[in-house]
Amino acid sequence: MERKIVKDKSALFALQEPTLHYIRVAPDSEEYLKVWVKEPTWVEVDRAINSLMKINAKTQEMDIDLNAMNKYMVENFLERTEPTLSAIDILKLSPYVGNQIKEILPNPLNSMGVEDSAKNEM
Repeated sequence: MERKIVKDKSALFALQEPTLHYIRVAPDSEEYLKVWVKEPTWVEVDRAINSLMKINAKTQEMDIDLNAMNKYMVENFLERTEPTLSAIDILKLSPYVGNQIKEILPNPLNSMGVEDSAKNEM
């Protein structure tokens, strides 16, 4: 079976422009926070996963730190907000708003499954 080779190499790259999302500020509110999220490159996904795992070289023990990964994701993929939020402001967000932001951020753990399925197609 002959495989079709990509002709437009721009299809291979992460999106350059961030995607706009609207986050409702409260369940009973009609006000929204505008959030722009950028698509990660494969190297950035790898870095995010590495921020998740902490390995002690002496004991060879591994710890998983979801907070470190979430912090990495917010710092690197949350392009901007309207109104503008500082890093401190983001730490103070309500669980309602924070959970919506977490849902729209890229999930590096999902990308690992993509790699496995791509290997199966070779």
